[in-house]
Amino acid sequence: MTDSVSPGEPGFEPLEAAAASRLARAQVAVGEYLRRYHRHEIDGHLDDPGEQVLFVANHGFGGIFDLNVAALVSANHLINVQRPTTILIHQMTWTIGLGRFVEAYGVRPASRQAAEEGFARGHHVLVLPGGDLDAFKAHRDKDKIVFGGRSGFARLALDAGVPIVPIVTAGAGDSLLVLSDGQKLAKALKLDRLLRLKALPVSLSFPWGLNVGLVGLLPYIPLPSKLRPRVLPAMRPEPEETAESFAARVEAAMQDALDELTRARRCPDRSRS
Repeated sequence: MTDSVSPGEPGFEPLEAAAASRLARAQVAVGEYLRRYHRHEIDGHLDDPGEQVLFVANHGFGGIFDLNVAALVSANHLINVQRPTTILIHQMTWTIGLGRFVEAYGVRPASRQAAEEGFARGHHVLVLPGGDLDAFKAHRDKDKIVFGGRSGFARLALDAGVPIVPIVTAGAGDSLLVLSDGQKLAKALKLDRLLRLKALPVSLSFPWGLNVGLVGLLPYIPLPSKLRPRVLPAMRPEPEETAESFAARVEAAMQDALDELTRARRCPDRSRS
């Protein structure tokens, strides 16, 4: 799919007016919270991409309550993206009863169909390919991009004919202490079959204390770790490149950016720089 429609042209479908107003208010409120509490600083390629793109992002910790998701909402506002963005997240949000709330902000359950519908409406699409594997990493892996070999996002971009714009955020992993990703426990409980969850993290946070699987599904009070999102240049496939190769290049570029962002960090980062 190429950039065949633009704002104001036939085929470009903005968010319903009330939803767009809610989203704008949420972006401002989230941005103010991040700026004051997490010293949120965004850098990189901050111009509106113009053409339709597939935004690809990493998780920090958690699902809908992940600070990286909040940072992405704010980044969308700071970049002044003109097109609406269809945001795809894990089905668990609907399982725990929050689906109707987030749908009001352009969020949909992650699926190929939802992504194609977003592109067909003239929207950008945002995905977090690592899912729960990336979202529920142990503290020792907090600065790693974990996509688990998934390449469906690259296949989506190839088939739609859109570039990938990676957005990497550092810092959310320092907002609590995750002792274990709980992958073995999730497998033993067959959560991968029942809830499509491959991880059940053991974490220490406020106000939940030491818990298994609770944080990430319910909000927690994060430590004031500094959040630093970076928007990378648009990436396009090489001639005859496979989805697997393209996905690996994107993941490697994101890991390089995350390495650079975290190289000088302290844990937790309480510096004022």
